[in-house]
Amino acid sequence: MLDMFVKKMLYLIGAWVFFAVVSYAQGIDTVSYHRLSGVEVVEKARPSVTREATPVQLMDRAGIERLGVQDLSEAVKRFSGVTVQDYGGIGGLKTVSVRSLGAKHTAVSYDGVTVTDAQSGQVDISRFSLDNVEMVSLSIGQADDIFQTARMYASAGALSIKTTKPVFSLSPLHLRAQVKAGSFGMVNPSLRYEQKLGNRWAASLYGDWQRADGNYPFTLVNGKLEEKKKRYNSDIETWRTELNVYGGFGKGGSLRLKGYYFDSERGLPGSVILYNDYAGERLWDKNGFAQAHYENRFNERFALQAQLKYNYAWTRHLDVDNKYEGGKQDDRYTQNEYYGSASALYTPLKYVSFSLTQDFFVNTLDNTLPECPFPTRYTSLTVLAGQYKNSRFTATASLLGTFITEKVKSGDMPADRKRLSPAVSASWRILADQNLRVRASYKDIFRVPTFNDMYYLRIGNTGLKPERATQYNLGLTWSGQPASYVRYLSVSADGYYNRVRDKIVALPTMFIWKMMNMGEVSITGIDVNVSTEIPVCNKIDVVLQGTYTWQRAIDITDEEAKNYRDQIPYTPKHSGTLSLSVENPWVNFSYSLTAVGDRYALPQNISDNLIKGYVEQGISVNREFKFYKCKLRLQGEIINLGNINYDVIQYYPMPGRSYRATVSFIM
Repeated sequence: MLDMFVKKMLYLIGAWVFFAVVSYAQGIDTVSYHRLSGVEVVEKARPSVTREATPVQLMDRAGIERLGVQDLSEAVKRFSGVTVQDYGGIGGLKTVSVRSLGAKHTAVSYDGVTVTDAQSGQVDISRFSLDNVEMVSLSIGQADDIFQTARMYASAGALSIKTTKPVFSLSPLHLRAQVKAGSFGMVNPSLRYEQKLGNRWAASLYGDWQRADGNYPFTLVNGKLEEKKKRYNSDIETWRTELNVYGGFGKGGSLRLKGYYFDSERGLPGSVILYNDYAGERLWDKNGFAQAHYENRFNERFALQAQLKYNYAWTRHLDVDNKYEGGKQDDRYTQNEYYGSASALYTPLKYVSFSLTQDFFVNTLDNTLPECPFPTRYTSLTVLAGQYKNSRFTATASLLGTFITEKVKSGDMPADRKRLSPAVSASWRILADQNLRVRASYKDIFRVPTFNDMYYLRIGNTGLKPERATQYNLGLTWSGQPASYVRYLSVSADGYYNRVRDKIVALPTMFIWKMMNMGEVSITGIDVNVSTEIPVCNKIDVVLQGTYTWQRAIDITDEEAKNYRDQIPYTPKHSGTLSLSVENPWVNFSYSLTAVGDRYALPQNISDNLIKGYVEQGISVNREFKFYKCKLRLQGEIINLGNINYDVIQYYPMPGRSYRATVSFIM
């Protein structure tokens, strides 16, 4: 017994040293995955991160609670190959870029339907609460699931957010009340109510309110001069509510209805410039959408699904400054989207399936800026996909057809856009008795210029071509139980090469800046992920997780330019995460570390543009108490344990050490 305990401890210590040296471990999976065959399920199974032919990473509810993650951006930062652009503070805007392709190449889906912003082309993920989320996953390239919307095919990477679906066993209703409080005046109460409605129907209602003044201290460094200052105009107040209705018609299929509303007012603190810390910008957001999802699996061979969505987004941006006539600039933007999707899945043979998907959507933009052309964009996406899948080999191929046309009330109208985008991937288990797999994938995709790219004031350019991206990936994955005292070990390593052509950049012309297709970027990288769980004794489990990414993303646009073959802005060559979780009957503990190497704020890699790397650490403790049919969960956190002063975006300082406490009551 003693020898076994010693072996476990030696393995634990060895794993810890190994992960610390090479800085890779995956904080994604907390359980082992097994393929189920010959079973019909109503809900889609969670993907296996080692079996997929393209890189997939995920964090489920158990992982979220174990690591003490409280914010969606915190969860996404645990994925390899991901850059979260964070402008600082509780209310700072947060966007996701995958493998240096830019946030506009990353799709964000909410319960299977893509969230979009035709004006800017990128989604602020800070508007979604993690308290209502069951699982977050990131797929790079084209995922193996061929039964999904065409829009999910039309991106280089996809961040999928799946909200919690009620499961009733003993009680026909569930209630979860929670309050978070923390540094800088942060208070965030939330409530989730679930009700069973007969044998086949159920509903859930979620709502939360958050406020914070956000006036955190930071140190302004200018050469050898250091000055203690405070961040101002960083306050935020948000309301968020969501209603879901789930139902089934027996053999008639299933239906899910969702209504969502988000309302926020926040200050935009602006960049920190020496001797000038004034910030007078305010931002108001109102976003509401309603969506419906219908699915019917008629038999083992044929399935059908359809989705509808209406999205409304209103934004007001106010900048109070003497540089404007009248002392302020007050702009308002309104977007509408009407979206529909239909998919058919046909499985003629045991291992062979095909899908055909058609999406159609309309986007409009109104604003108060002078000479607004009031554009309307009509988009049609058609996907034909095929897949062969058995226990050892998976091969998937798809072809996306895109047709886009636009109309404007005034000004120039862009030409119609037509394009075919192929994608192929394969995964092969090398040994029949070992889950060792090699995977490879290729995808050709593009992103259409945004409304801002084409129409914003006088810098827009309606003649812009789509930005084209080509992705190649070759990886090796393994998962299993290497020893009796190890519950599981999961390892994946992927090498990739991306090429971006016709990159849309802003360049100066004779009198003003203009959006142009001038950029070309070459991206080479390696992503490594490892996760292991070790039961130290009957009551204590230890989980080690983390990621490591190396990227060389260089500008190859112009051989004569000073920044030729320089690393592109905000892309570190080295980054990684590491986490340690200890689960026990008393107090669960987790430690997390995020390391980001040096980056550059501008295209030219010179010392004046350098942003120093940083290491941020955090700890979290939690305890759950059970009594009768209720649960009480207490959690405390220290964020940025070392009180490190750093920027993610240059001149936008992040908060130093902060504290957060959470009380949850569940019945």
